Amino acid sequence: MSGKKYREALKKIDVEKKYSLQEAVAMLKEVKTAKFDESVELALRLGIDARQTDQMVRGAVSLPNGTGKTVRILAFAKGDKVAEAEQAGADYVGGDDLVEKIQGGWMDFDKVVATPDMMASVSKVGKLLGPRGLMPNPKVGTVTFELEKVIKELKAGRVEFRNDKAGIIHAAVGKVSFASEKIEENIKSFIAAVVRAKPAASKGHYLKGVSLSCTMSPGLSLDSNVFM
Repeated sequence: MSGKKYREALKKIDVEKKYSLQEAVAMLKEVKTAKFDESVELALRLGIDARQTDQMVRGAVSLPNGTGKTVRILAFAKGDKVAEAEQAGADYVGGDDLVEKIQGGWMDFDKVVATPDMMASVSKVGKLLGPRGLMPNPKVGTVTFELEKVIKELKAGRVEFRNDKAGIIHAAVGKVSFASEKIEENIKSFIAAVVRAKPAASKGHYLKGVSLSCTMSPGLSLDSNVFM
């Protein structure tokens, strides 16, 4: 967004206000200015000590209305699981051939799944996939023999989440073009999943702040108490 458009959008937003979910979604639709279909972005500030491994928050949730994004899926599989992955809609399926492509700099995919018996091969590119949040992980269900189920969920709008070093979780939860009710449903589902993932070691107020924005707009603060 240009400086002028951003300032105009900012004039419409009360930075001191804690918006209700309905008010925030309505305001997002009012301040959007980009010609493309902007993503709806959610940021949750959590009451955790992100330096402690026992306070890490991570998980996955299937958004009821999807994300509006086309998800390119790479599946590491062999034997009968190759056909299962292909039939489920995986865009790329293979083994060491895909490992070599990734080592050569190829990264034209958004999600990676793998069967457990492929993880020895996948580990060879762990240093390339990990920093991009692409490494398959059993904790979020992407290391599994149930490839059909997971691939279809990812295609339909399954979103993984993980806090950053500042204890904040960022996620795209739809498109501005979605009906308001669908955006609200997605947001509620996502926040509910993060609340369920609260670590036992986290004490005190857990959901400290909720901010909503679209790709090119300023953020709006939401009343986080209504989600707890």
